[in-house]
Amino acid sequence: MNVVPPTREVSRPLLAYKQALAWLYSLQRFGIKLGLENIERLLAKLHVTLGSARGSRAASGGPPDASANVRVIHVAGTNGKGSVCAMMDSICRAQGYRTGLFTSPHLVTFRERIRVNGEMISEDAVVDGLSAIHNLIADWEPHPTFFEVTTALALKHFSEANIDVVILETGIGGRLDATNATQSDVSVITQIDFDHEEWLGNTLAEIACEKAGIIKPGIPVVSAPQRPEAEQVIRTRAAECKAPLQFVTELYDRSPIGLRGDHQKQNAALAIATIRLATLDIDDKAIARGLVSIDWPARFQKWDERTIIDGAHNPAAARILAQTWREVFDDQKATLILAVLSDKNLRGICEALAPTADSVFLPKIRSERATAPETLARVLADIAPLLPYSVTLSVADALEHARQRPNPILITGSLHSAGEILAHLRGEPAAFEECVQ
Repeated sequence: MNVVPPTREVSRPLLAYKQALAWLYSLQRFGIKLGLENIERLLAKLHVTLGSARGSRAASGGPPDASANVRVIHVAGTNGKGSVCAMMDSICRAQGYRTGLFTSPHLVTFRERIRVNGEMISEDAVVDGLSAIHNLIADWEPHPTFFEVTTALALKHFSEANIDVVILETGIGGRLDATNATQSDVSVITQIDFDHEEWLGNTLAEIACEKAGIIKPGIPVVSAPQRPEAEQVIRTRAAECKAPLQFVTELYDRSPIGLRGDHQKQNAALAIATIRLATLDIDDKAIARGLVSIDWPARFQKWDERTIIDGAHNPAAARILAQTWREVFDDQKATLILAVLSDKNLRGICEALAPTADSVFLPKIRSERATAPETLARVLADIAPLLPYSVTLSVADALEHARQRPNPILITGSLHSAGEILAHLRGEPAAFEECVQ
């Protein structure tokens, strides 16, 4: 890629969308680097100053900045982050607030990660934003990572979009996650469990310490119920920061929720409590409209009368998925289509899902991180030796075979595989086809 030297006289040509994404994805060679130095430098160079009056006052001890009036809600946790973020976004929009929503990963298109008022960022805005960042960081050392650049793109986009409420989902952890460079009005912690142990630690307390790192001095904290080890870490961090802390233990059951499963009632209660703490004026009608109309694919998504798609990718999420399956289908077994990434707890996921299955198809998915179907087959055979399985060349092949069986179909194991199957069902290019490498 030719980069025009930064001068005032030369107008740099914009990257085309696919070329822009190809450059962004090339940054994955830098891996995952947790830390705030790069993102803080990047936001400063981009002149991004998202933050609320309350957050600015709490951080500085001084009077509020009159220009800083955007509510920022920051969400960490292991499972349920995306659903809680989507619920808050939907409720706020139902009330008439203009929202910015940043989530990860995406399912089918990169643009899903960055939304303003429910609309994905445009291809042109992606090109404009990445072009500016590309030229800015060309000679930086250490070089910003994929997630750091994506976070900066989102925050810059929100800062220029006249937003009322920004909702940020962490990528990994929280303490050193790029999203933690922004001052927030409320810190939210969803259910904490084991995932990303190579980055966050091998005990629940270590993982909770990283998640609780989003707690900031004087800023309210809302948490889902936690196991004792995680709860103690959250309480300690909140006390150190003199941050008001609320654990939300009730379930929301006053109106229908557009996402299936009893666990979504807990997520809804957490979302509503967070909105209240953010001092947003939300009425019960907006809550009801927002929750029933929420659109959040691959969360026990009913594609048709017999096909469910879910992105469960760790043992805790797989257990919740199995529970929801029983709530919806009683004792009826699934034809399971299962694909899992290689850095996940294969045995824990298979142990949770095997009891729901009558048979299993193990497709090869188009991700460099995917577990080989043959490896997954050996894990399944060890756990449930009588459970029949078949290896297929693709998710499309697996779905074709599954539809020849009478059972309802459950497609799960990874958000990557969920995105691949959704692209196939919609007749759209999959995420891996979106850019030119």
